[in-house]
Amino acid sequence: MHIRGDHAELVVGGRLDVRSAADARTVLHAAVDGGVGDLVLDLSELDSWDATGLGVIMGAHRRAGRLGRRLVLRGVPPQLQRLLVATRLHRILAIEGGVGLESLPRV
Repeated sequence: MHIRGDHAELVVGGRLDVRSAADARTVLHAAVDGGVGDLVLDLSELDSWDATGLGVIMGAHRRAGRLGRRLVLRGVPPQLQRLLVATRLHRILAIEGGVGLESLPRV
């Protein structure tokens, strides 16, 4: 997993899973704490995530909300969009451009 960027936009790539969760959490929390306004997470380079990785994203979302910020997901790959729809998290998380529900199989 790799994360690059600043307090306004981060690009997350590789695998966001149980092995990388602690490092990702540290970076995301520092970005949330150190900025103002929307924090954009560009996930276009993300290969996969598991439940732990999704938990890291949700934790950053909650932390941002407590600080008056908004976490915005950009470039969410289709298989990860399906997971967000299956868990109904697409209704909670801000997703740039929304989720293309018409192109996703029903769950």
